[in-house]
Amino acid sequence: MTTENQEMVVPSFMDGDDTDRKLAIICSKGTLDMAYPGLILANGALENGIETHLFFTFWGLDMVNKKTMGKLTISSAGNTSMRFPGTSISMPQILSWIPGMTAFLSWMMRKQIRDLQVPPVQEMLQHVVDAGGHLWACKMSADMMKLEIDDLYDEVEDIINVDAFMALSEGAQVLFV
Repeated sequence: MTTENQEMVVPSFMDGDDTDRKLAIICSKGTLDMAYPGLILANGALENGIETHLFFTFWGLDMVNKKTMGKLTISSAGNTSMRFPGTSISMPQILSWIPGMTAFLSWMMRKQIRDLQVPPVQEMLQHVVDAGGHLWACKMSADMMKLEIDDLYDEVEDIINVDAFMALSEGAQVLFV
């Protein structure tokens, strides 16, 4: 929203000069299926020379929480688009009630990811950092979950508030995952 005296900032990424491109990805969900879109986009952006920042908020903090990052899961509960692999057959929601179904689906997805030679979440995070990307945690979410910087993946640069995120993402293309 702009006022009469403010001009709306719209970044231009089509001028052929990639040196000033910037991408900020807000990672808001900590399930296995929601971790990969942001990480793959970040790695792709960095491979193309785009300055990249990942901001982990709410359950997205599970992706960088040392206690949870290696244990991300996927559930069919409430996921109406989940299908049996290689088919167009929807997975019935009632299957989510079966004990062990979340563990089975998570195992199955990890296997499919591994079969595609895509690294696990922690390795993908390290690729982002090694390529020059930046990892940030949301202060309000960290406070809410009683997390300190020591609880987070060592490569998270800091826990920042929304003002700091707005400053670092100025002029960036912002994606909410």
